[in-house]
Amino acid sequence: MGGLYGDGIIGYKGAFSREWVQDLGEDIEELFQDALKRPGGAVGRGPKRYYVEIHPEKIRGFVDLVTHPWVVAVCTAVLGPHYKIVEIGFDVPGPGAQDQPWHRDFPAPEDTLVGRRLNSLAFNLTTVDVFEDMGPFEIAPGTQWDTPEGFEHDMFPPKSLYPRYLERAQRKMPKMGDISARSALTIHRGTANLSQKSRPVLVLGVDAPGADNSERHDLQFSRAYYEALPDEVKQHLTCRVVEELEPIVQAHSIEGLMMGEA
Repeated sequence: MGGLYGDGIIGYKGAFSREWVQDLGEDIEELFQDALKRPGGAVGRGPKRYYVEIHPEKIRGFVDLVTHPWVVAVCTAVLGPHYKIVEIGFDVPGPGAQDQPWHRDFPAPEDTLVGRRLNSLAFNLTTVDVFEDMGPFEIAPGTQWDTPEGFEHDMFPPKSLYPRYLERAQRKMPKMGDISARSALTIHRGTANLSQKSRPVLVLGVDAPGADNSERHDLQFSRAYYEALPDEVKQHLTCRVVEELEPIVQAHSIEGLMMGEA
């Protein structure tokens, strides 16, 4: 609670084994290549940078992830016992990805601006060891509470505020097996990837009751997979159960990220 209400981000090192993450990375690479071939399968988040929302059953370890004691403890403490998983996908900043503009992932809700309450979290899990030249994630701690005065689309602050973010900025360079939780309202950006390596990262979105982020996503399970899930997982899902999985057309497009930072 202190970390997320303070800096807006916390992490847990070595939550998963490197072998577990290697399997995840293989699954993500296969899903990424498939998404690139389908119209609407991947959405741009800037030059050489993509986001893909996925079907949870297409990755090994989904149940391991959402039942991990740290993930459950963080969700319960910050969002309450009736939290809901609303999104799973991944970001891929490839070689040549540019600095993103500083931003939030969506406009701050009244619960946060007026009620001073965080009602959603984003968990991130890298599939590779991250180094300085690979375009690490950069975040400005404490900015989840900033009022969006002058923000374009209530998400993109004016460049006059950039010095404040640069003064606070922390670059995150996690290793395989590490996991973080953050408020997606904390001002952040992906930095330029100067390496020849991609930096895939899994994203898990979780809401408190009353948050509406599920409207931006299409979490789906086949009936057979859903019925085999533990009850402790089912009770925390906002999803569609279908006879056959349907292709996901990416809906959470962030228009202001389509161009790199000048």
